[in-house]
Amino acid sequence: MTTSRSNEAPDMSLFWGCFIALIATSFGFIIRALIIGDWATQFDLTETQKGELLGVGLWPFAISIVLFSLVIDRIGYRNAMIFGLVCHITSAVITIMAKDYWWLYVGTFICALGNGTVEAYINPVVATLFRKEKTKWFNILHAGWPGGMVLGGILLLLLGGSVGWEVKVGLIFIPTTLYAFLLWGKKFPVQERVAAGVSYQDMLKEAGILGAFIISLLVFKEIGRIFGFSDVLTWVIILAATGAFSFYTKSLGRPLFIIMLLIMIPLAITELGVDSWISDLMAGEMQNMGIAGGWVLVYTSLIMMVLRFFAGPIVQKLSPLGLLATCAAIAALGLFALSSATGAMVLLAATLYGVGKTFFWPTTLGVVAEQFPRGGALTLNGVAAVGMLAAGIVGGPFLGNIQDKQVDKEITAYDATNSTQLHSTYVTTEKTGIFGKYMAVDHDKVAAAPDTDKQPIQTIQAGAKKGALKTVALFPVFMLLCYLGLIFYFRSRGGYKPVLIGDH
Repeated sequence: MTTSRSNEAPDMSLFWGCFIALIATSFGFIIRALIIGDWATQFDLTETQKGELLGVGLWPFAISIVLFSLVIDRIGYRNAMIFGLVCHITSAVITIMAKDYWWLYVGTFICALGNGTVEAYINPVVATLFRKEKTKWFNILHAGWPGGMVLGGILLLLLGGSVGWEVKVGLIFIPTTLYAFLLWGKKFPVQERVAAGVSYQDMLKEAGILGAFIISLLVFKEIGRIFGFSDVLTWVIILAATGAFSFYTKSLGRPLFIIMLLIMIPLAITELGVDSWISDLMAGEMQNMGIAGGWVLVYTSLIMMVLRFFAGPIVQKLSPLGLLATCAAIAALGLFALSSATGAMVLLAATLYGVGKTFFWPTTLGVVAEQFPRGGALTLNGVAAVGMLAAGIVGGPFLGNIQDKQVDKEITAYDATNSTQLHSTYVTTEKTGIFGKYMAVDHDKVAAAPDTDKQPIQTIQAGAKKGALKTVALFPVFMLLCYLGLIFYFRSRGGYKPVLIGDH
């Protein structure tokens, strides 16, 4: 069967509408990353609570992107677009009116639902518009993500500390209004899987039981934690969801797709998990140079935005998997360098990290779209869902937890060496997060402390922030090994080649 659009020029105005919708999603991301310090001060947040707020800006994305992927071909892309628009508007209003941690949590949760909905429709739309150049156009589409961070970051940093964080949250209305205007009356194409006559059941078989289990595990573990479900109840829900999928599909899933799902976990932590924290992690070094920490994120995002527009020739030269392997090696070097860099070397290390993370996300989507076109929206968005889940559930809280525990340990050691009582005086708050119980520094007490107490605590905190980057650098090392294995696998089968459906 041949698609109705196979000989037609792609609708570029539709593409650019999707591009700006993605910019809107990253506006919310950069806003949270740059005002998290203001929230911490106003609402007395611990490092782990900050990580949880950064995390909830990511993992609910998976709920909406997975649910819409299952039904989007039936309900229509326009309805998905409207739902995402409502979420963006509602979340901004709730966040601006926030009274405590949980107001911030709910507002951020709704924003993440909207972000997932946006990606649920823009990814299959672009895969359909550019069926023979998917990796290239996914990279161009996803230049909108760093592009939004650059534009939003510059606006926030120029506004400075004299403008309240509530006003900064309201900036998301700018791209939201624009994408609503561009996409409202658009006619969306029929997804290539549907046009090729691949059944709904065959689409689900591409992901299979293993894919359903991985996604269900990540989704319901976090939902269970938030709502206080017992471990037994959580596992019952996970197994029930997986069992229902198993009964309908009777397929374990494509092995290569499962591998791509699993690799997406360290990939997302390396990119989005670090991006959530990097302004805060590098604030000390940047301030020593008289530059706001947020400029590190803006700078690395600018690198990503520019390079993604030129992904086509790079992909042709290296192949998608070759590009991913190269990026993993560069990202690992960049993170190791950032963990020990001082002064101007911070910018050099940030450049390495920025180049390394540039092609991870869109090239992975391109590989999945090229290898599993029969999976339609589900396989394509399932990979994105696992990435956001990993960054939200593990990445953000993991980086925060590393810092809290390292500070706890080092202040205890400092007391033993210097005969002080900093730990019993300032590390007095017991908290519970996804990684269990931990002791946290009381920010109010530290703020009111004499300089003789405050200085060693702040020095220890600064060291813990940079040390967290060294730990995360192990993730791209693992990814590099995986990509090299996949390269050898495809070479044994005659080389990497995209799979096309609907051309016969």
